[in-house]
Amino acid sequence: MLVTHLEASWDLCETDVILFGTALAVCRIIGAKVSTAGRATGQSSAIPAWRRRIEERIAKARALIGRLICFRSGNNRPRIVRTVRMAFAGTKVSLSQPDITQKLTERIDDLKQRIAAWGKRIRRHTERSTPFNQNHLFQSDQKRL
Repeated sequence: MLVTHLEASWDLCETDVILFGTALAVCRIIGAKVSTAGRATGQSSAIPAWRRRIEERIAKARALIGRLICFRSGNNRPRIVRTVRMAFAGTKVSLSQPDITQKLTERIDDLKQRIAAWGKRIRRHTERSTPFNQNHLFQSDQKRL
């Protein structure tokens, strides 16, 4: 089946698509994991790279807040403890200090403020770009608006 499709392909792009589809199908059949992140596609993502980075930072900070709250409530699982140690890496905070709950609360509040600032940056850009895009669309094609 592959031979007939390759013989019928008339340009390099089509051959590439056929070979990629075949490789993907084989990987699915044998159960191998495939990462398509590095594959160049014809269209770029609609979300800018800076926004994706900020959203990833927000997700990581929220996960860290969740683990810090778990530790503060008494969860002493090794994974939670390791994450809390990493959160306080570079500071002179020990988990055996008597005021560790206060330090945890301060760190959680700091992370929440950072999340709010990052979210505000995204929101500011969205609020500015929406009218800008609508004005541009109005000038170019009023029917589509």
